[in-house]
Amino acid sequence: MSERYFLYNDMEDTKTRFVSFVGEHQRYDLAITQSKRHYGKSLVLNMQGNRFAIIGDDDLKEEGYLEFAFGLSEEEAAELRDFLFELI
Repeated sequence: MSERYFLYNDMEDTKTRFVSFVGEHQRYDLAITQSKRHYGKSLVLNMQGNRFAIIGDDDLKEEGYLEFAFGLSEEEAAELRDFLFELI
């Protein structure tokens, strides 16, 4: 077996918030992790849909980003976007 080649192998302290809420269209179970790794953006994991994205303020303003990243309808993405604007 050849020697393993790491591109990086770092450990970092993170801050994670677990939050669950029910919107008009669906339930959201999220883990939102903040670290220095992603230049001020948060790693948002949707535990109901098994999807995640690295999201910052600029991403929330980008049309269609949440729909694509999390496989949501426009209405579902709108309620998630409203919530994330409060946190990010």
